[in-house]
Amino acid sequence: MKQISLSKITKKGKALYLAYDQGLEHGPSEDFNDKNVSPLYILDIAKKGKYNGLIFQKGIAEKYNKEIRKSKVPLIIKLNGKTSLYKGEPYSPRLCTANEAIKLGASAVGYTIYIGSRFEGKMFKEFEEVEKEAHKKNIPVVAWIYPRGKNIKNPNSGEMMAYAARTGLELGADIVKMKSSGKTSDLRWAVKSAGKTRIVISGGEKKSEKAFLSEVRNSMKSGVAGFAVGRNVWQAKNPLEITKKIQSIVFGN
Repeated sequence: MKQISLSKITKKGKALYLAYDQGLEHGPSEDFNDKNVSPLYILDIAKKGKYNGLIFQKGIAEKYNKEIRKSKVPLIIKLNGKTSLYKGEPYSPRLCTANEAIKLGASAVGYTIYIGSRFEGKMFKEFEEVEKEAHKKNIPVVAWIYPRGKNIKNPNSGEMMAYAARTGLELGADIVKMKSSGKTSDLRWAVKSAGKTRIVISGGEKKSEKAFLSEVRNSMKSGVAGFAVGRNVWQAKNPLEITKKIQSIVFGN
């Protein structure tokens, strides 16, 4: 099988994605204000900020498809998702197929797997189907991999980070989106564990600009490919200003 090209969603092997799947995952009251509750506001940031990809769930990709295509920002559609309301063993069901995403103009697709959950086998099977569809059309697959469930005692440990990264490689993901412990040594081990699979780090909850940029700087030293940032950009007072600062670190400008 030929190597899947990442050229549409990377720049010289590095990447900065604008993530906006929080509406389903967290609910609107936690993250959104009058400005950023609108997908058009996010799309404008992605376009003006020249992001390598914009992450939407299926519904927004459908309803705002005309505007997304016009923006020319590469679209990454998240194929599965869940709310934050159920507190049991995590499972994120598939809501969209790779073929549906491609018809909507997706340049890549994403899928979340909660390793350690009693439903991980079900998610592995769905991921295999997603990967087969996407790779058949030369579309990259980004695996969101998070250690979760009652058997996971410390999801942000270096061991769990390396396990998440290695799982992505073993399953055939082109990119793994994962959380960081904040320790460069842990990230270096995760990067080695991922082999030829690239790693992008989740931006996570809103932090001070100084703290977030420090995290980006330390993470890039470990050899990760980049970041998938949401709240630390579109909750900022000046999203384009912080975008430029992040880009200067990720791409070494």
